[in-house]
Amino acid sequence: MSEWSVAEPRKLTFDAPVSDLRVRIVNGTVNVVGTDEGSARLEISDIEGPPLVVTHRDGTLSVVYDDLPWKGFLKWLDRKGWKRSAVVSLAVPSGTRVEVGVVGAGAVVSGIDGASVVKGVTGDTTLVGLSGPVRADTVSGNLEAQAVTGDLRFNSVSGDLTVVEGAGSAVRADTVSGSMIIDLDPDGPTDVRLTSVSGEIAIRLPHPADAEVEANTASGTVSSAFEDLRVHGQWGAHKITGRLGAGNGRLRATTVSGSIALLRRPPGEDEDGDGGFGHGDGDTVNGRDGDGDGGQESGPPVAGPGDNSVSGPGSADAPADGSTDKKVL
Repeated sequence: MSEWSVAEPRKLTFDAPVSDLRVRIVNGTVNVVGTDEGSARLEISDIEGPPLVVTHRDGTLSVVYDDLPWKGFLKWLDRKGWKRSAVVSLAVPSGTRVEVGVVGAGAVVSGIDGASVVKGVTGDTTLVGLSGPVRADTVSGNLEAQAVTGDLRFNSVSGDLTVVEGAGSAVRADTVSGSMIIDLDPDGPTDVRLTSVSGEIAIRLPHPADAEVEANTASGTVSSAFEDLRVHGQWGAHKITGRLGAGNGRLRATTVSGSIALLRRPPGEDEDGDGGFGHGDGDTVNGRDGDGDGGQESGPPVAGPGDNSVSGPGSADAPADGSTDKKVL
């Protein structure tokens, strides 16, 4: 086993194989990138407070604080121990299994094919181009996942989840008050299950989509940009149900008081430019030519083309233009 105690900026190169990476820091930044190289490289460009302990043993590379355990990480409340900071950058083989824990620090993990586990107390995390399974748990830290093709599991108390071009076969997310914005671009059927107490949920689907859909809210508003889905309820509980395409995938979204919006990608994002993910060559999203009602069972009149929504008293309708840049639905 090789071991280093790093109390000042330093660079290290590891020629021996690295199959597992473990990083735990307080404040600062962690950057992990997967490469095609067989060796691993570490750079600690800034460090304040106690030293980081770097070890390499039996294929496992660790960059951690000795007093910051992985078990019970999210409950680590030693405020005296928070008075430290480090900026850590690592390049490891893309097949490496990665564990990253951050307290008050930001983390970026990209280009990893192996399994990734991220735990954060208050730090925000960005995941880019991960093809292995991902598990992320935070207290109040936000998670942004871009072009992640592996299965994604997210749990948080108040952290927000943003998924851009999600292409994994499964997305599971549970929050208490965090919002979720999920932009899906799958290669095949996707199983999506989202649960929140008071957080808002917005899901953007391509056209044609392929899923059985069920979205429920006890007191929030709902809206759908798909004419094949039905919106139920006018006061109190609201629900969106139906099948898109062959229904091979599954979409389940549940919230108590948050709003739910099912959006469709705008025409401008369609590669062949033939009206995008809409029906035909420029039809409205929900409204049908003639006297169609867009599949709405009950509720107030449709607010405009492409909007199939039901709102509770005093609430605002969700946007129906396919945009996801606003979390307030």
